[in-house]
Amino acid sequence: MNLLDAHFVPAVDGVAYGLLLFVVAAGLSLAFGTAGVLNLSHGTLYAIGAYTGAELSDGTWGGLAVGLAAGTAAAAAAGAGLSAATIPLARRGHLAQALLTFGLALIGGNLLIEFFGADELPVRVPEALDSSVTLLGHRYPAYRLCFILMAVLLAAFGTWVLTRTRVGAAVRASADDPQMLATTGHSPRAVHTGVLVAAGALAGAAGVLGAPIIGPGAGTADTVLMLSLVVVVLGGLRSLWTTLFAAIAVGQVQTLGVSVAPDWAPYLLFAAMAAVLILRSQVTEPATSGAHGGGDGGADPVEWLRRRLSASFKGRGAGAANAAPSGGVRSGALASGTGAGQAEVGRSGGRGMLPWLLRGGGDGDLASRVRRAAPLLVLLGVLIALPTLLDAYTISLAGSALALGLLAVSVTILTGYAGLPTLGQTAPFAVGAYATANLADAGWTVGPVQIVVAAIAAALFSLVTGPAVIRARGTTVLMITLAIGELASAAINQLKSVTGGADGLVGFPATQALWGGEGMVDESEVYNYALAVGVVAVCVTLLVLRSPAGKLLTGTRNAEARMRASGHPVGRYLLMAHIGAGALAGVGGSVMVTVQQYLSPADVGFEIAAFALLAAVIGGNTSVVGALIGAGLIVSTRDWVASSWPGHGHLLLGVLFVAAVYLLPRGLAGLRAGPGSGGRGAARTDRHPSGHDSAPAGKVAP
Repeated sequence: MNLLDAHFVPAVDGVAYGLLLFVVAAGLSLAFGTAGVLNLSHGTLYAIGAYTGAELSDGTWGGLAVGLAAGTAAAAAAGAGLSAATIPLARRGHLAQALLTFGLALIGGNLLIEFFGADELPVRVPEALDSSVTLLGHRYPAYRLCFILMAVLLAAFGTWVLTRTRVGAAVRASADDPQMLATTGHSPRAVHTGVLVAAGALAGAAGVLGAPIIGPGAGTADTVLMLSLVVVVLGGLRSLWTTLFAAIAVGQVQTLGVSVAPDWAPYLLFAAMAAVLILRSQVTEPATSGAHGGGDGGADPVEWLRRRLSASFKGRGAGAANAAPSGGVRSGALASGTGAGQAEVGRSGGRGMLPWLLRGGGDGDLASRVRRAAPLLVLLGVLIALPTLLDAYTISLAGSALALGLLAVSVTILTGYAGLPTLGQTAPFAVGAYATANLADAGWTVGPVQIVVAAIAAALFSLVTGPAVIRARGTTVLMITLAIGELASAAINQLKSVTGGADGLVGFPATQALWGGEGMVDESEVYNYALAVGVVAVCVTLLVLRSPAGKLLTGTRNAEARMRASGHPVGRYLLMAHIGAGALAGVGGSVMVTVQQYLSPADVGFEIAAFALLAAVIGGNTSVVGALIGAGLIVSTRDWVASSWPGHGHLLLGVLFVAAVYLLPRGLAGLRAGPGSGGRGAARTDRHPSGHDSAPAGKVAP
């Protein structure tokens, strides 16, 4: 009985908290399931309502009513603006929507803080509700009981509207068959706008009514967004009632779970989210390993490379060519749709793999290879010259940009080459970073040792998490990788003996560039070390991507069904790409620690994951050089340009997100290829791969 008494109030709090999340998540589910918009600014819509309601609250019923009306209207208007902003992206898939709405969230959050201030606003409720009532022998806030009643009524009303009214029928038809809806005289675009307006209104109303529960503050939007995403994933998109039950379960974890099992509660939500997504992908996606003769070792690109390199050193190139089955590399190049690539692989068969790699792994004559290498050589020349042109602070920013650039290149490998858009590469990035910091703290300060250990640790992490990622496609991959990233963030905050928790790690010895050297403290020395590591990592990455192994990976993205039918172990290719990208991210994390000489959870959080994805998109999804340039643009905007306008860094970054989505639909590589070019490096995001998630963002064509 004492145990029940101790946990009764947290359990009821969990119901109130869950119902609040339900109202918010219902709008998010409506926007995604009906309008097809992956809205990462939904938490900002809640914050608009919360700030407006708190500002207008005066402790009277009239103030509550005015705040509710104003907050709901403001968020609904923002929803209408969101509809206008996302309509041009209808054919570009959920990846472009996610980046756009995240940028809008950054802009909206900065404007809210500018207008209302950075401190959490007090919320004054009517005097009749600002008291406690007796509930089964326990005192409980009257406002929360009232909110529970209002949320239940809202759930019932929403279900009635969707299932029993003509408006609800039009909304359902818009989700199931918009063409048929148009034949009945209804405009799918009008329904799209109405749905996003309604979603904004729900979020705004929840913000006003939920402000006494989740008050308006600097981190409110992020908290609400993440919890709402968990609710939508757990509850699905088909029924408000399953969303309601999922929201209550999440609310219980956030309140009762924290009081009963505080050490496990941070992991439960995103672990459950990942488990549900993985289970759905197992059911809905095709098998990736061992299918169609996938156990054939001859089609394994790493095994093939090992054989060919060994044969090259021994001078038996022709014999090694016969070791690979005819359906191995050639069919991979054929499936990728690149005839020139197939010819190049065929030509390399008799001369060995090593000379082919040393030639640059490219197609065509020397002049074409020089043209393709020119951007990388120009970028390298600029980077080498930077220490002589910049001050110490700006040089340190350039080093940070190199670290973020390596992370962005790892995202490019997964998003552009493997067709697996990711928001979770900060997890192996964090593994490499914390491995380096702990090695330095233990006295292992030699740079090459730190790099190798960081890469191995991140690769092992990616090996463990890879099977959960590679079966899914499209938006499901984004959500799974997001869950993995959030689980890593929770672990960072919990494992204080390793990570320092929220305080981070600082005070460890400086890195030595080589054995026997002194610790690097001068910014130019640190930058040159970061540049050397970056050059080696990028060169290795380019050699692999331009080798037959890279062509096989591109083939899995362009024509996965044909690759499977020809006997290729597609799952193995994707897993190896995931491991390689993770190792590269780990190297980037190690470089970041060396440059900064401190490490905090914010350096490896969701915001950094979004920045890395944006850098990859700015570059053009399959452009390594473009990803590096994109990372430099982001760091310069965040830390250098924003220094001249203090307090508006997020606003400037948000503008960069929006501009990149609209102005660079194919990235910098698309500008180089020219309008309408389908050349190499041009990223197409308007393609719906057959047999996959309906989101075209899941597969990015070269």
